[in-house]
Amino acid sequence: MSNTNPHRFSLESFRRKLASVDALPQLCVLGVIAGVITGCLMTLFRLLLKLGAMFFMPDSDPEAFEQLTPMFRSILPLLAVTLIGGWLALHPGGSRHQIGIAHVIERLTYQQGRFPIRNWISQWWIGLVSVLGGLSAGREGPAIHLGAAASSGLGTSLQLPHNSLRVLVACGTAAGISASFNTPLGGVIFAMEVVMMEYTTVGFIPVILASFMGSVISQSVFGFDPPFQKAGVVMESFIHLPWIAASALLIGLLAGGFVRLARSAPRLDILPFALRLVLVGVAVGLTAFWYPEVQGMGYDSMRRTLEGQVAIDVLMAVAIGKLILTAGAVACRVPVSIIGPILVAGGAAGALCGMVGNLLLPDMQTDPALYALMGMAAMMAAVLQAPMAALMALLELTHNPQLMLPGMLAVVVACLTARQLCGCDGFFISVTRHGMHPLQQPLMQALSRISVPAVMERSFSRTRRRLSYEQASALLDANPEWIIIERSSDDKPALAMNAAHLARWLLEHTADDELIDSEGMFDLLEIPGERLELGPIHLQATLSEAYQRLNENPVDALYVVHGRRPDKQRISGIITRSAIERYYRYEDQSVTKTRQN
Repeated sequence: MSNTNPHRFSLESFRRKLASVDALPQLCVLGVIAGVITGCLMTLFRLLLKLGAMFFMPDSDPEAFEQLTPMFRSILPLLAVTLIGGWLALHPGGSRHQIGIAHVIERLTYQQGRFPIRNWISQWWIGLVSVLGGLSAGREGPAIHLGAAASSGLGTSLQLPHNSLRVLVACGTAAGISASFNTPLGGVIFAMEVVMMEYTTVGFIPVILASFMGSVISQSVFGFDPPFQKAGVVMESFIHLPWIAASALLIGLLAGGFVRLARSAPRLDILPFALRLVLVGVAVGLTAFWYPEVQGMGYDSMRRTLEGQVAIDVLMAVAIGKLILTAGAVACRVPVSIIGPILVAGGAAGALCGMVGNLLLPDMQTDPALYALMGMAAMMAAVLQAPMAALMALLELTHNPQLMLPGMLAVVVACLTARQLCGCDGFFISVTRHGMHPLQQPLMQALSRISVPAVMERSFSRTRRRLSYEQASALLDANPEWIIIERSSDDKPALAMNAAHLARWLLEHTADDELIDSEGMFDLLEIPGERLELGPIHLQATLSEAYQRLNENPVDALYVVHGRRPDKQRISGIITRSAIERYYRYEDQSVTKTRQN
C-alpha cells in the first residue's frame, strides 16, 4: 500500500515549509517564477519605450535627443513634468511620490515587502514619461519597482509567509536589473547589497535563479549587446594608479554633493509642488537647448565618450549638469530614477580627469576611456555605497575583466571620500535616530528570515475563564502546552497560562476545594500561576514583526491567527518573547560554530 500523503504537495504545505529558515527548494521555485514574471514585464516596458519613441524620436531611439531640434527637445521636459504632475494630482499627497528603488526598500523595511497596486501603476506611467520626455532619468528604478512589486504580489495573492515575500522582492529586483541591462550578476549583487543589505546562501540562490531567468527572457527578445564594450581599454602600467586614486577622490566629492543636494527636499517643500515641477522642467529644457546629452539615461553619450567623440564642454555639461539636474529633480520630489544618470555623469567626470592627467603627465599618456569607465564605477559606488554592485556593473557592462584591478581602487577611494569627507551614507538609506537603518540591524535581519509558524507553539487548548473540575481535567487530556483563556465578553483570547500550572493545581486540590463554588465552577484567574497578556499577529508575519509587536504593545505573548476575514479567523498557535529569543540565540550560536569550524 502506498504511504503517499495526498496533501503533501498542497499549497498549505508549501506555505508551512516556506515559513522555516531552510526552505531553499521552495524559494528556488519562487525565484524561477519571479524571474519569468519580471523578465516579461521588463520586455514589455522596453517595447513600450520603443513604441513611444516611434512617434517623435529619430530611428525610434528613446535616447536620440541630440537629433531633435533645440526648441523641440527643450519643450519636451516641460511636457513631461506636466504629464507627471497631472498623474500625481490624482493621488493623495502622502503617497504620490512613492515609487522606484527608495519605495522598494521602504516597503521591504516596514511593510515586509507588500506593495500597493496604485504605486505600481504609477511607476509604469512615470517611468515611461520621464525617459521619453527628456528628463535626466534612467529605467533601472522602474525595472526594480515593477519587478519587485509583481514578484511580491505573487506571494501576497498566494498568502505566502512574509519571510518569503522578502526573498521575492530581492528576486524581482535582480531580475529587473538583469532583464533591463543584461547584467545578471550585477542584478544579484545589487539586490543583496543595496536592497536586502545582507548576503545569505538561502537568499542568494533563489535570487540568482531569478536574475538568470530575467536575462534569458530579455536576451531572447532583444539579443545581447554590452552597452559600454570597447576593445583595448586597459591600464598599461601601475604608474597610473595614483592618478586613478586622485580622480576617484574628486568623483567621491561630486557624489557627496549629489547626495546632499538630492536630500534637500525638506527645504524645498515650502514651494508648491506645481512650482517645483515647473522648475525641474525649465532647468532641464534650458540646459538641453545647448547640451541635449543631459537628457534621458545618456548611455549613447557614454558610448561616444568611450570613443573620444565628445567635446570637453559637453563632458563638463554631463559631469556637472546631469548630476545637478538629476539631484534637483529628486529634491523637488519628481520621482525619477538616478542610477543611469549617475553612471553617465561619473563616466564624463572620469574622462575629464583622464584628459587632465594626459596634460599634466604627457610622458604617461593613456586612453581617457580608461578613466571614464573608472569614473562610472566610482560614482555608482560612492552614491549608493555599494562597492560590489559597482564592480559587477563595471565588469558586465564592459565585458573587460582587466578593468577590475584599477576599478577596485577607484571604487574604494570614492566610497571612503563620500562617506568620510562628505558624511553621506548610501543614497537610498534613511538613517534612523539610532544611527542605523533597520535592515542593517543583525537582530532584525535574522528574525526577518523566518516566519511565525516555524517557532510558534501549536499545542494549546481554548476555554472560558470559569469551568468545572471535570472540564479542567478533560481540557488537559489533550496534553496542551498552553491554555488560552478567552474574554467573557467575546471569543477573543485575553490571557494564556502554561498548562503545567493548571495540572499542578488539579493534583494538589480536590473537587471540594474552597475556590470551587456551589455550582462546581472555579475561575482560572484565581489559581496560582503566571498568566500572559495576549495580542494578535497573523500567521504570515515574520519573527521581526512579532518581536516589534511585543515591544510596541503592552502584551507578553501573541496568539497567531489565520485567515483574511476577521470573522473567519482561527487561532493557529502562540508565540512568546522567550521563543523568539531562543531562536535568535540558536542561530547566533550556529553562525559562531560555523565560523570557528
